[in-house]
Amino acid sequence: MVPLDPEPWPIDHLPLRGQSNAIALEDKVGTVDFVGLEQLVGAVAGWLSTVGLQQGDRVASWLPKTRASVILPLAVARAGLVHVPVNPLLKRGQVAHILADSGAALLITQGSRSATLLSDDIPAQCPVVMEDAIWGAKVHLPPSDADPGSLAAILYTSGSTGRPKGVMLSHANLWLGAVSVAHYLRLDPDDRVLAVLPFSFDYGQNQMFSTWAAGARVIPVDYLTPRDVIKAVERFGANTLAGVPPLWQQLVESDWPASAATLLKTITNSGGALSRRLVEALRATFPMAKIYPMYGLTEAFRSTYLAPELVDSNPESIGRAIPFAEILVVRPNGQQARPGEPGELVHAGPLVAQGYWRDAKRTAERFRPAPSFAQSGGIAVWSGDTVICGSDGLLRFIGRDDEMIKSAGNRISPSDIEEAILSGGEAAEAVAIGVADERLGQVIAVVARAVGDAGLAEQALRERLRRDLPNFMQPDRYHWRDALPRNANGKIDRAALKRELTR
Repeated sequence: MVPLDPEPWPIDHLPLRGQSNAIALEDKVGTVDFVGLEQLVGAVAGWLSTVGLQQGDRVASWLPKTRASVILPLAVARAGLVHVPVNPLLKRGQVAHILADSGAALLITQGSRSATLLSDDIPAQCPVVMEDAIWGAKVHLPPSDADPGSLAAILYTSGSTGRPKGVMLSHANLWLGAVSVAHYLRLDPDDRVLAVLPFSFDYGQNQMFSTWAAGARVIPVDYLTPRDVIKAVERFGANTLAGVPPLWQQLVESDWPASAATLLKTITNSGGALSRRLVEALRATFPMAKIYPMYGLTEAFRSTYLAPELVDSNPESIGRAIPFAEILVVRPNGQQARPGEPGELVHAGPLVAQGYWRDAKRTAERFRPAPSFAQSGGIAVWSGDTVICGSDGLLRFIGRDDEMIKSAGNRISPSDIEEAILSGGEAAEAVAIGVADERLGQVIAVVARAVGDAGLAEQALRERLRRDLPNFMQPDRYHWRDALPRNANGKIDRAALKRELTR
């Protein structure tokens, strides 16, 4: 297990943490040890120093899981620039917005991708370079001496609630996030971490950084189907895998040979809650794996995790604060909530990001001074999420203020409805949404994917929920789908479903 190191360094120092002869990276091209990783980062940083960029310029990358996509997050930071990774699943309109909004001074991509962009999509000051060009360095930059508080990356949110926002992350944010996760996941140099999430997603990028902080091996893989993930686990001997609930649902519905399923010793989840039934399926599918449910915010990277030994007895909990995070539950009047009393989750401490890029208005709404009773002080992230902290110190997620369903004077958490629906096995996935109603204010609409016949599933579900839930929590209507929409990070796109049902 990597020891906690409270002293932040520039993020490009991470490869130096590994044993020189240990494998840091394994991909289609081959393997790279930590000495080789350091050389690649220095060489690409050296190339960036020769192409006419100024300190602080934004360098965007729009790439699948190529070797360039792995090296650029560290090389751009080492060169004194700011990395803007663009999700490879985004289309030209979304890419154009990110390039314009970030003021990108360079885009590194592939010919097939650049061909989809129109001339107006690319800012005048932003040349487009193919990824093969970055390897022609004649200059090698050593690890940087950047201020750990300086800007290192801008990660754009998935944009489910409107135009994507650019979250500004410092070297210290990225470094401490890597050390924190490596510590509580108990990663060690023998681990082989399969990286299937986008590196533009804070969860995916941190998985790479935390692996290297522990001196372990990253295996970046793009996948189209769950079968691709299974093959990659078996081929590379991966023992650690991160996912979001829709991916886990697909994986437990797939046929895993025992030789692959038993390789996994650590699985982690963020981007949505695991239902009790999905936890049971994960245990049955991956009998050797410890399960780490996690709750996070791009604006503060991650806030809490639930220790594996507590998952079965506390399936509804999001756990406790991760290392370096101070998590507070705050009443509407700004005072500390008592145990068992709902309040807003507020995240303080050195993992808090620097705000939204060029968006002072939304920054002021979300990034505000920490409550007076906080130990950390400074600026905190006010999440907008309602949670309860129990007497045992474990936090339970209630819902987002803008997602709470208000029916007949009752405030209903969508997660409570969804958990009840998924507990019986009639549906594999479900989203609960409040829809306007003249008499009740809102009624509960559910969009779901059935297990088996949708008509039979709805009949059984209505009968069971009449027994399990009070009248005011009964869904009014069901919309059955063969598949639920996903955003670019693989999470269920709740905002798209809400727009569809409420327009």
